[in-house]
Amino acid sequence: MPRNKLSDLNDHLFMELERLNDESLTGADLETEIKRGKAIASLATNIVNSGELVIKAARFQEERLDASKCLPETLA
Repeated sequence: MPRNKLSDLNDHLFMELERLNDESLTGADLETEIKRGKAIASLATNIVNSGELVIKAARFQEERLDASKCLPETLA
């Protein structure tokens, strides 16, 4: 199972940008690359959002350990 990092995602995004910038692409090949780019961008958004959720959860846990803070009623 691959162990990808955000730096790998960044590399993939820039590779796709280079493919989209290829002026020799026309017609169906260009359309295919545009669809591929949209799929990659969508997945990248989900990956970034997932990472943000992990960070928020870690911050919440850290704050929760502070005895002076109370949980909101909806979470208690």
